[in-house]
Amino acid sequence: MLNQHQFRQVVLDTETTGINPKEGHKIIEIGCVELINRRLTHNRFHVYLNPEREIDAGAIEVHGITNQFLLDKPKFKDVVDDFMAFTQGAELIIHNAPFDVGFLNHEISLLENDSRTIETNSTVFDTLAFARKKHPGARNSLDALCKRYEIDNSHRELHGALLDAEILAEVYLQMTGGQASLLDDNLHSGEDRQQVIERLSHDRPPLNIIYCSDEEQTAHQQRLAQISKAAGICLWEQ
Repeated sequence: MLNQHQFRQVVLDTETTGINPKEGHKIIEIGCVELINRRLTHNRFHVYLNPEREIDAGAIEVHGITNQFLLDKPKFKDVVDDFMAFTQGAELIIHNAPFDVGFLNHEISLLENDSRTIETNSTVFDTLAFARKKHPGARNSLDALCKRYEIDNSHRELHGALLDAEILAEVYLQMTGGQASLLDDNLHSGEDRQQVIERLSHDRPPLNIIYCSDEEQTAHQQRLAQISKAAGICLWEQ
């Protein structure tokens, strides 16, 4: 059970039989990893699914999942309740969210008497849209982002929903400013932010203030004058 200071996110990826659900393509793998206050937990949701149809040859080249492998796997209708329960109330982190959300909503729409949607169950953060704004004109595939943020994805020879979700979690954290701070870590205890600040300030010894000498102050002013003369303006003097 989350307390009021905890923020839950679920990083999600899917693999499918093809590109377009409107052409009858289905989901064959769902992989999710959990972040609490921007820290990875050991909580996972991972299933392979029997799509009850053939997988496109081009899709098999991407993810390596075969029709034979999926024959004894559950169907989407068998896992949808567990999936919706796992993601309920979380912010979903997805790379190219319209693709995965479109497939998931299509699968749900095929179920009898089920009016749920991903958007009414969770909020969605599209890392591809975010990356395009942050790095306009650059390549923003998951592999390109791994290279940009120096994240090792050498074990990613084929796409896989769980593996890609784990990699995307690392990319998301780096792209949006890194993991939670020490201050956020202390919030897990139930203290509010001001209580943590006051406690950390109380426990820390007073800072040792070292004042500059007259010689250092003179040298500093001379340096500012040099900058002002060279540039025509020195902001530090203002």
